[in-house]
Amino acid sequence: MGVTAFIVFVGFGAVLVSLFRWQIVRGEELSAKALNQSLHSTTLSAMRGTIYDATGTKVLAKSASVWTVVLEPNYFKDDDGKDNEALRRKVSSGLSRILDMDEETIYEKTGENSFFTYLKRRVESDVKDEVTAFLKENDIDNGVRLIDDYKRYYPYGTVASTILGFTGSDGQGLGGLELQYDSELRGTAGRMISAKNALGTDMPFEYEQLIGAENGYDLVLTIDETVQSILEKYLEQGIEQYQIKNGAVAIMMNVNTGGILGLAVKGDYDPNDPFTIYDEEVRKEIDALPEDKQDEAYNNALQKQWRNKAVSDTYYPGSVFKMCVGAMGLEEGVITEESTFTCTGSMPVEGVTGGISCWKHAGHGLENFHDGLCNSCNPFFIHVGELLGAQTFAKYREAFGFTEQTGIDLPGESWSLYHSVEDLGPAELATESFGQNFSITPVQMITACAAVANGGYLMTPHVVDRVVDSEGNIVRKADTSYRRQVVSEETSKTISRILYDNATFGTASGGYVMGYRVCGKTGTSEKVAEFNADTSPDKKMKYIASYCGFAPVEKPQYALLVFFDEPDGDNNGNLTGGNAVAGPIFSAIMEEALPYLGIEAQYTDEEYETLDMVTPSAVGLTLEEAYRQLDELGLSYSVVGDESDSSILVTEQIPQVGENVPKGGKVVLYTNGYSEEDTLVEVPDFTSMDLSNANYAASLAGVQISVSGAGATEGGSASMQSVEPGTMVKKGTVITITFVENINTETFVPLG
Repeated sequence: MGVTAFIVFVGFGAVLVSLFRWQIVRGEELSAKALNQSLHSTTLSAMRGTIYDATGTKVLAKSASVWTVVLEPNYFKDDDGKDNEALRRKVSSGLSRILDMDEETIYEKTGENSFFTYLKRRVESDVKDEVTAFLKENDIDNGVRLIDDYKRYYPYGTVASTILGFTGSDGQGLGGLELQYDSELRGTAGRMISAKNALGTDMPFEYEQLIGAENGYDLVLTIDETVQSILEKYLEQGIEQYQIKNGAVAIMMNVNTGGILGLAVKGDYDPNDPFTIYDEEVRKEIDALPEDKQDEAYNNALQKQWRNKAVSDTYYPGSVFKMCVGAMGLEEGVITEESTFTCTGSMPVEGVTGGISCWKHAGHGLENFHDGLCNSCNPFFIHVGELLGAQTFAKYREAFGFTEQTGIDLPGESWSLYHSVEDLGPAELATESFGQNFSITPVQMITACAAVANGGYLMTPHVVDRVVDSEGNIVRKADTSYRRQVVSEETSKTISRILYDNATFGTASGGYVMGYRVCGKTGTSEKVAEFNADTSPDKKMKYIASYCGFAPVEKPQYALLVFFDEPDGDNNGNLTGGNAVAGPIFSAIMEEALPYLGIEAQYTDEEYETLDMVTPSAVGLTLEEAYRQLDELGLSYSVVGDESDSSILVTEQIPQVGENVPKGGKVVLYTNGYSEEDTLVEVPDFTSMDLSNANYAASLAGVQISVSGAGATEGGSASMQSVEPGTMVKKGTVITITFVENINTETFVPLG
């Protein structure tokens, strides 16, 4: 008995120890495992936040409802647990047609041991309706379910694509704001938790628990869709007009807040279909390659079209940078507006054989600083750099933000490349003083320009104004306070006044806009690194033509940078400079955008004298009444059709009522009895013509011209026209021609 009792006691003790170990020591672990084995969790998508433009009314990116098709295979079994072969085949056949899927793939899924398996994600409403109708027609109550999901849409297509970015197949941000603000936009996913039975099989939906998703926050941008579209429209026009080989950029900024109203990059892509090469010519080039080369070319083309040149590419700013160097000199007191310098056409610089030439090889002679900036005189700015010295120059270069990232809320911002203060020898200081041999991003340049304009305050550029929840409550607002004051308000006003003169009658007159008091500076940046790397014997320097300015001069509100990468001078009339290429596009953008933004035109007496008239209405009048009205306004006229009786009615007119017509211009009156073909004339190609020859060509063709740009009276030539050459238009149509001086103010200086 004693032995038996001992054995029982020991055995019972072992059981107690085992129970303690499993229930107390590992109880929590085993409970968790048991719970995991008995539950199945499915992620439910949150609705991604909407992205609005600055008006808060235009949707730039949104998530719309789509549906995920789910199978419940265990419902395709009979009561005895055997497969219902006929039902499986019916479902597989019907859904394969509707979902455009392989029937056998669906059939295999219907045989799985589960109450939940994905079939197809993100189907559109029309497909969902077909699935629902199919189930109803075939009395299928269980086995197929439709779960709410979301798909990203970009209603404006390519507009602002490089700002917005796009999302991946799982809804994650992959570029632009979609990536930068992914955590705010994506929300919190929900879960559908379903029970499993002892065999590990999902149980029916009545055993499910739903944990709802929390939708993402919305973004309200500083980007105004109207301004953005204006920028993109004129960039496209410039690319075609000037045969641009490597894309273009335009950035418009509120100088007092740092808010970006528009940031356009061409070429671009459609974020609704981001993995398709948008440029048809590039697609053709890739298709023509050997198959083993196509994948690499395709990937390179994708990266290029997604790349935001405004924040990710660097370039020599060229003479645009002179507005900053001038502000440095004035602020430090080493120059005044009346300080003089004699430009002989070149300047000796230590370390540069033969010195550095001025773009005007004969020299500008004796000039004060006001004229030196308007002349974009390189030797004068080398002189200013010398007066500042390397230490002071580097201090202001940093203060203007050229040695740091701007902090713009977009991904991929590049760092600038510049000489350290220790490496700023005489040659480096000289060339940086007129904007060469250091590299910055376009967004750095527009930010510095805004500081020149707004009283000297460096702002943080941004494209998101505020983050809001679904009820419109502000979660976060952009910080519009200034980072530091770089120069005084007095210096800012002085530079602004000089830049106004420069845009009106100086080397930046290509950006002149009648009535809007625009300030501007041109730049023609040399792509020196590419030139040096090119080993071909017939290599040529490539350029970036830019124009940077702001308006209105008395109280600057908006700054604009326009940037064209590689204008093809061989095929566009030898136009490669900032004034001739970027200036007219800057002018066109400002002329359309500033009135929209509430800036009123204020014309000088000289401008008012040359201002176009608004065409009066002559339709419905008799010829006699129309003649009298036009005579009173100083307009001439001609008649197409029957003019045998002065009581005949006018049925049409060109220009149409409300359109512009030059003062002293002509209105063509149409009556009846004419052939439509006889009214059409071909628009001439006015490219490179001066004003006199353009007027003569227009007269011969039967059209009229309206003059734009300050270059018409300064020996300039036609750079851009509002109607394409060769277009057939009605007699009397007014063609707006932009005249500019083709000035290239840059000088190539090989260093190192």
